[in-house]
Amino acid sequence: METLEKVNADYQTQLNEWISYEKAAIDLISAVGKLWFEKSIELILFRNQLVDRSASEIMNLHLYAKNIVKKPITVHDTVTLANDILKSNVGPGRIDIGKLAYEWHQEKTDHKTSADFINDKLKNLMGGNTAITPKDVVLFGFGRIGRLAAREIIAQAGKGEQLRLRAIVTRGNSNEEIIKRADLLRTDSVHGVFPGTVIEDLENKALIINGHTVHMIDAKNPEDVDYTKYGINDALLIDNTGVFRDDKELSRHLQAKGIAKVLLTAPAQGNVPNVVHGVNHETVDLKTQRIFSAASCTTNAIMPILYVIDKELGIQKGHIETVHSYTNDQNLLDNYHKKYRRGRSAALNMVITETGAESALKKVLPHLAGKFTANSVRVPTPNVSLAILNLNINREVTKDEVNDIIKKYALEGALVEQIQYAFSNELVSSDVIGNSCPSVYDSQATIISPDKKSIVLYIWYDNEYGYTRQVIRFSKHISEVRRPVYY
Repeated sequence: METLEKVNADYQTQLNEWISYEKAAIDLISAVGKLWFEKSIELILFRNQLVDRSASEIMNLHLYAKNIVKKPITVHDTVTLANDILKSNVGPGRIDIGKLAYEWHQEKTDHKTSADFINDKLKNLMGGNTAITPKDVVLFGFGRIGRLAAREIIAQAGKGEQLRLRAIVTRGNSNEEIIKRADLLRTDSVHGVFPGTVIEDLENKALIINGHTVHMIDAKNPEDVDYTKYGINDALLIDNTGVFRDDKELSRHLQAKGIAKVLLTAPAQGNVPNVVHGVNHETVDLKTQRIFSAASCTTNAIMPILYVIDKELGIQKGHIETVHSYTNDQNLLDNYHKKYRRGRSAALNMVITETGAESALKKVLPHLAGKFTANSVRVPTPNVSLAILNLNINREVTKDEVNDIIKKYALEGALVEQIQYAFSNELVSSDVIGNSCPSVYDSQATIISPDKKSIVLYIWYDNEYGYTRQVIRFSKHISEVRRPVYY
């Protein structure tokens, strides 16, 4: 039996170690802030942003990194590397400090110092001469996605070198309406309080959000607004209304002075490209195309996983079932609705309805078109949905093999922002609220059939925030303001 003295000594040792980590986390917060505001360098830790994080959040993210990569990545490692980056000539960019810390563990014997390691690893980001012309952004509509987009654009603004939110267009901009919209921006029943300041400038019909003046414009028709009167030129307009869906209707925005490109936050019809950033965004011709669609939240959730499975294992056919949180399209209580079943109370019923997931394949992964069936069940939760992929593949696999394939893509390559590999046995929908990845792969839930050639995969997604982050990623791409990355 341990003596009381040993128990107390172990307790104090553990506490001292924790305090040491907490001090390092505070130092990391300082380095992250300086890099962000002084050098336009955004540090992330395996896709998780580090800007505006508390010390406890930073330490929890390091525990996640340790569990994912199975290496002892500590806050001491990351703060050392962050300070090396701060002292270096690394230019604007987005850098995964977790990946760097992991590589430092593996390669430290090849370098004299951690600073030499940073100079070698980030040599392609050296010089600081990456010139980016900031892009003005207009939000047309200010509902669930519009408000989250406003929060995110402001949060990522830094020194204002990428996207700049300049205006929000709604039907009506009376003082009362501006005050109410400001309140909806400040507080959200699902996503919590906006960690910033929102000031109503009623005299100038504007909101001042974290120092950014955002004009509140009243318009009934897209072509009616002259944005140049507000100093807005060559802007990207993000249409969050869902009212205009094809190229003819969306082109009305281009008739307004000051708008250069249009992005729809819903599946588009006609000749408008439906794009899932990370999967098919590079197929779009940015020089000739002026109207784009970021597809749907479900499309953004399933396409990265389908892309990976088809590339690595080959897909013969499959079925997609989405368990989707209710939306504003449904009725709170039973009432008339133009679509069957959606008129029944969303808060009291599970509602079978259609999904556009199968038709989205035709535009995003056209070679898989015709191989899938799809349907959806709306459930009484306000946010976070689940896609269940039942797939027949070309060869036999094990559960570990499938999980390892997804894990690799979640940590390396072009889909690290799109796929998060979840390993918890206790994962439930509320755990995914605020997750920046459109696809959260539930590795514990993976099912392999007895013949080993049929698999069932479970993909969680925050159908509001995770999707909005995809919209912002694609917005930066089509606006050509994406910084160099290292992850």
